[in-house]
Amino acid sequence: MSDTDRIALFIDGANLYATAKSLGFDIDYRRMLKEFQGKGRLVRAFYYTALVEDQEYSSIRPLIDWLDYNGFSVVTKPAKEFVDSLGRRKVKGNMDIELAVNAMEISDRVDQIYLFSGDGDFRYLVEAVQRKGVRVTVVSTVTTQPPMVADELRRQADEFLDIAHLAQRIGRDPSERAERAAQRFARQSTVYAPVGQAAPPAATPAQAQGHDDEDGQH
Repeated sequence: MSDTDRIALFIDGANLYATAKSLGFDIDYRRMLKEFQGKGRLVRAFYYTALVEDQEYSSIRPLIDWLDYNGFSVVTKPAKEFVDSLGRRKVKGNMDIELAVNAMEISDRVDQIYLFSGDGDFRYLVEAVQRKGVRVTVVSTVTTQPPMVADELRRQADEFLDIAHLAQRIGRDPSERAERAAQRFARQSTVYAPVGQAAPPAATPAQAQGHDDEDGQH
C-alpha cells in the first residue's frame, strides 16, 4: 500500500467494543486515528452505533461527542427495545445498512477500506466494493474462542488484520484509567457540606472509575 493511497475506516462500534473487550483492552480512538493517518491519506473515518434514546444518560454519549468533534464521522440511529418470550428486555440496533450505503457511496473516492467488524453479513458488501477496484482489509480477531470474525468475511477480504496485533498501538494504557479514577476520587473526597450538615460520602475508587470516554477512550 502506498503512502498516497486514499483510505477510509468503517467502524462497527458495538462489534469493535465487544472484540476489544474479549481481548482485554480498551480502544484509544485518538491513537487509532493517528495510526491510520500514517498509512495513507485518510479520507473519512466512520463510526456506527445505535443509541437507546429514552435513557436519561447513556455511558456511550461522551465517546460519541468526542468522536464527533475529533475527526470521526459518527452515524447513529435509535435502538429498538422489545421484550422477548421470556419477559427479558432486549435492545436491537443494527447499523449494517447505513454502513453499507456509505461504503458504496465513497468507494469511487478511495483506494483502501478498513472494515472494523467480524460480521459475516458484510461479505457481500466487501465483494461489491472490490468489484469497483477498492481493496478491503477486515480488522477483527481470530485469537479468541470462538473467533470474533466470520470465516466467510475473512476469506473475502483482500487482507485480514488481527486487532490483537494492534493493541499496543491503538490500545489504552491500563494505568491511565487507574490514574484518572484516583484523580476523580481525590476531587470527590474534598466535597464540603454546609455548617451543621454531614458531608456526603465520597465515592470509593471503584465507583469513581466507571466510564471515562471524554477523551476518546472506550
